Amino acid sequence: MGALSDLRVLDLTQVLAGPYCTMLLADLGADVVKVERPGGDLIRPNPPFVEDPESEAYGGYFQSVNRGKRSVELDLGAPDDREDFLRLVETADVVVENYRAGTMERFDLGYETLREHNPDLIYASIRGFGDPRTGETDRQGQPSFDLIAQALGGVMEITGQADAPPTKVGPGIGDLFTAVLNAVGILAGIHHRDQGGGGQYVDTAMYDSIVSLCERTVYQYSYTGESPTRQGNSHPTLFPYDAVESADGHVVIAAFSDGHWRDLCAAMDRPDLAADYPDQQSRLADRERLRAEIEEWAAGLSSEAIETRLAGRVPCAPVQNTADIFEDPHVRAREMLVEVDQPGADREVTVAGCPIKLTETPSKPGTRAPLLDEHREELLD
Repeated sequence: MGALSDLRVLDLTQVLAGPYCTMLLADLGADVVKVERPGGDLIRPNPPFVEDPESEAYGGYFQSVNRGKRSVELDLGAPDDREDFLRLVETADVVVENYRAGTMERFDLGYETLREHNPDLIYASIRGFGDPRTGETDRQGQPSFDLIAQALGGVMEITGQADAPPTKVGPGIGDLFTAVLNAVGILAGIHHRDQGGGGQYVDTAMYDSIVSLCERTVYQYSYTGESPTRQGNSHPTLFPYDAVESADGHVVIAAFSDGHWRDLCAAMDRPDLAADYPDQQSRLADRERLRAEIEEWAAGLSSEAIETRLAGRVPCAPVQNTADIFEDPHVRAREMLVEVDQPGADREVTVAGCPIKLTETPSKPGTRAPLLDEHREELLD
């Protein structure tokens, strides 16, 4: 029994942000019912597939963020399906949707309508620019994706090498971080409801979320009047805190505290550097020279040798690819790689596990993602 096993969540979301949010709730034990539009979530047919897209029910994208859910296919514009949805709402704890602002209202299924059927309902939305209920802007109603949020929120401006163009972060953090914040908001709403406060509306916007994620840029601009920009893997106020090239790859070294710096210098057999640069201010003032010294030392050693010399004393790590992650015993021990069935394929596939660990009610990534409309009978009969 998971920590949220007493909750039922109606999940009207698709693609990434909303499904990731409700996946976290499912991993923690909630009964998540994926209410899918006719034809299902837009990303059901997205690759990759194990072998044959024609025989496999869905691709890896859909599988990875919809595990452990149940599915029912409903056309909210059809009167009978709308009534079926309202029946589900009456016994639900949470509704989550990620349509453009105003979409649910066109079906007469907005928050104000649903709370008439269930006053204790927590209604959560994930949108590019938020909902007018929590702060109206001219951007609301515009379409948005992760790339838009990363561009507007400032993360692209500070990502990449100094002489390179703005670069998006690899994972869809505009979707994923917003999803995590939405899950936090939902749980806060549940807590308030359980104290007798009734239901409420929870709203997280992708643009807002990226501004929050880039918190460092906000205070830096406020304090200095200068907009932070790209500087590769280094940090504006910490040194050394960077990636360096080894003989066979790259490692990152974070030795910005005085103690870690002394230990790094000892591993490099350079006590003179520790003596000449005893504090953060002196190291920042001569960071280019010191970076060159560290790079020269690292270039003659393998990544494993560098890690061996620094492990336990100086924060460091090799830059791993996904194949390396699959081979790392730490990841297996932490149950961060989970095998699930792939309908239509002759083998299981691996998806990322749940990083939220609880001792008394452990998170448990559930079964495979559902087939479209797989649970209609048990949900509506």
